[in-house]
Amino acid sequence: MKRIGTAVALNSTLIAGLLTSGGALAQSNTEVYGIVDVLVGPTTNITKDKGTVWRVSASGMNVSRLGFRGGEDIGDGLKAVYQLEMGIAPDTGTADTPLFKRQATVGLEGRWGRLVMGRSFTSVYDFMLPYDPMGYAPFYSWVPTGNASGASKYGMTTGFDNLVKYTGKAGNLSVGLTYGAGEQSASNADGVKGAAAVNYVMGPVAVVATYERVNGNLVAGTGTRDATTAAHVGAMFTSGGLKLQAGARDYRLDPAKLLAPDVRARLYWLGVNYLVAPQVTLTGAAYYQDVRNVPVATEADPVMYVARAKYALSKRTDLYTVGAYAKAKHHQLVSLSRDDAGFDCNQRSLAVGIQHRF
Repeated sequence: MKRIGTAVALNSTLIAGLLTSGGALAQSNTEVYGIVDVLVGPTTNITKDKGTVWRVSASGMNVSRLGFRGGEDIGDGLKAVYQLEMGIAPDTGTADTPLFKRQATVGLEGRWGRLVMGRSFTSVYDFMLPYDPMGYAPFYSWVPTGNASGASKYGMTTGFDNLVKYTGKAGNLSVGLTYGAGEQSASNADGVKGAAAVNYVMGPVAVVATYERVNGNLVAGTGTRDATTAAHVGAMFTSGGLKLQAGARDYRLDPAKLLAPDVRARLYWLGVNYLVAPQVTLTGAAYYQDVRNVPVATEADPVMYVARAKYALSKRTDLYTVGAYAKAKHHQLVSLSRDDAGFDCNQRSLAVGIQHRF
């Protein structure tokens, strides 16, 4: 019995040693993370029927999500990384379809930067996010895409399928490059998507510039294809608890020759975030979109004003209240959301919400 006990102890020590050494070599890890964000409040159509709808909605400050990410240290400063992330709607309990529509990537990370492949956000999306005062809030920001009621959202392409994305940094300069394969047998240029971004920080001031192009397929008889481009610039000033943000986008839809005139849309925004107390942040923002080369009667040229107060209950949980007003010209529909269609040319909303990060 003594020999048996000694053997068991030795085997247990050996197994524990192997597990420990293996963990030390691999240095692998997996993290489960997410955001649950829900808000409630009324939205009123001011001019049409003065109707008010009370809504419990998902994602007032940020898109609710569930994700898995991790990596493995493979030596010499190199790390294998992966990320799987889905959007969720806590107001209905539903999730993205396809499941990991937000991100599904695998790649390598080292001193030279980070390279991933799969489905993910573009370099334009990543680099412009800090310059949006509302942080891409689904109901109260038009930076990713314009208001949902127009014929086109005239916005950035937030994510690419079949992508290869590189992000690197040297001193105060950051760069991002994204390529999305078109995977069309007729031509390698059909359906191809590309994005580039550069960011530079100079003390309290940061500036950014980005560009993207998305090709359609070759149109027979024209010798060319539809294409959309979006160029952005932004500037940010940070001092203590104060942050000022401004930006602009020039969007162009260039149809294949002889089919239709170009459409051009410019978005301008300005905002401020101010930490007035250790737990309280006030945010104000304005967005204006100028659409050109469309029939005058359909020119909406919408504008939206937003104000938000956020109270941090803890490092992970926030209470917030947000009010917004949007209007459009020529009786065109406007929406406070970039996803939900509007029902009037003037809308206002007041809501309270809670967000928890894990």
